[in-house]
Amino acid sequence: MYNDLYMDRFLKTTKKLLFAQQGGIFSSALIISSMIVISRIFGFLRYRILSGYFNKGELDIFFASFRIPDLVFEILITGALTSSFIPIFIKYQKNKEELEKNISSIFNLLIIILILLVVVLYFLLDSLIPLITPGFKDEKLLLVIRYSKILLLSQLPFLVAGNFLTGIAQAKKTFFVTAVAPILYNLAVIVSTLLFAPSLHLLAPVLGVSIGAVLFFLIQIPIVFTYNISYRAILKVTDGVKEFFKMIGPRILTVIVTQIDATIDLSLTSLLGSGSYTIFYFAQHLQLLPVSVIGIAFGQASLPYLSEMFEQGKIEDFKKTVIDSILNLFFFTIPIMVFFIFARTPLVRIFYGGEKFDWTATVQTAYTLSYFSLSLPFHAVYYFLARCFYGLLDTKTPFIVSLFTVSVNTILSLYFILVLHLPIWSLAISFSVSVILNSTMLFTILAYRLKNLRLPLFFFETAKITIAALLASPAAYYLIRLMDNLLLDTTRTVNVLLLLVASCALYFLVYLLLSWIFEIKAMYTVSTLFAKARRFQKKIVEITSYD
Repeated sequence: MYNDLYMDRFLKTTKKLLFAQQGGIFSSALIISSMIVISRIFGFLRYRILSGYFNKGELDIFFASFRIPDLVFEILITGALTSSFIPIFIKYQKNKEELEKNISSIFNLLIIILILLVVVLYFLLDSLIPLITPGFKDEKLLLVIRYSKILLLSQLPFLVAGNFLTGIAQAKKTFFVTAVAPILYNLAVIVSTLLFAPSLHLLAPVLGVSIGAVLFFLIQIPIVFTYNISYRAILKVTDGVKEFFKMIGPRILTVIVTQIDATIDLSLTSLLGSGSYTIFYFAQHLQLLPVSVIGIAFGQASLPYLSEMFEQGKIEDFKKTVIDSILNLFFFTIPIMVFFIFARTPLVRIFYGGEKFDWTATVQTAYTLSYFSLSLPFHAVYYFLARCFYGLLDTKTPFIVSLFTVSVNTILSLYFILVLHLPIWSLAISFSVSVILNSTMLFTILAYRLKNLRLPLFFFETAKITIAALLASPAAYYLIRLMDNLLLDTTRTVNVLLLLVASCALYFLVYLLLSWIFEIKAMYTVSTLFAKARRFQKKIVEITSYD
């Protein structure tokens, strides 16, 4: 009897935690960031395990196999749901009948589009893959085609459906359960690789990806029941559906342009020799770690609140949120950018130092990472700026800006590789130039539209953050030089970890001290983070604490 009561209370408390609604942008971003950190830890553990079982040439095959499935995913999810679904959901949520009619019709239309794309692409892959990977030949090419087909059929449908549920939860300001789903996805890949790689080779992680996608979808099914939303097998062209498809047009075009650029990167790296795409992929994803934890998390959390401010006509609050949010993002990402540049090699060794990832690959990845890192603060801010426009129901402006900056990226990439014959790191330079340009243009346009954005304060605070980050770096850099080989045997991973922890701790302690001396206003964010973390910890403790 006691056990039944205990279990019942455990389940109720767990449900309350998983589906808790957040009260503000920062608390929402904190939840998403915390879970993204955990998910990324498993994600990079996945990469390290993969680099232990497969060499960089074999990993080219694995990562290249995602290009076409990712293209479809980005069009349907990043293009459609991310930018447009949440504002539509918020607008109609007070009318349950209209809400269910709209989201059911949107979901059904997306599924129909997905089926058509999967069927068409499945039969075109034999022709498409050789076009986008001109440097891959023979068995390598055949394996990319084979694995692409598997991912198209077994991974993609579940990821699309799961992300639709994620959109519903985020519209209701519930972020915890949607952040748990990627963790299960990564765990599935890790376990499958460890268990089956010796016998199934590259098919093992591909199988893990498929299983992970199913788990990603299944764990989010309770969202529908929690918010009492009924699915209907209907296709109705309602006002909500019209608004949705009117909004997604420019955003989908933005995604298509971006994905074409990513595909060009794959094509160019395939020409640079075996393992080049893996080096590019690893460096880019390491730069994306802080961008995801801070920038994407903040962007995801902000859209419901920005949409509500605009709907309610709170323009002054909207303007204040824009400046405060960007300064908070800069406070975290500018010092991380600096740290990633001077600590690039030990970072790569920790995240990707698998048995089969050799020293040459490590050095090339580290060098490429340093150029990717130049755009890190701008990349993190981009996701928030884009959602400012989405909150204003404007998806055209981000599209036009992205079209221009992606064109710049593509032209520079082609020039660097095909004309100047530069190595992989040149692609990171072209990427950083385009991202910096993109965010700068979006901010300039937003400032012009909103007027009176406290720009003098913004530039003054940004300058103080940058100076503090730069002044904090020499001590940490020379500590790395001192500890590397002189104090520690850095051929061992544990010693590399100790080196990173020590240098990171010193760097950020000096940075915080300088921030306090310079009276950087975003310093309050640190205390807010700890306060939010303590309250969140209490929720977790409730699950296992019973008197």
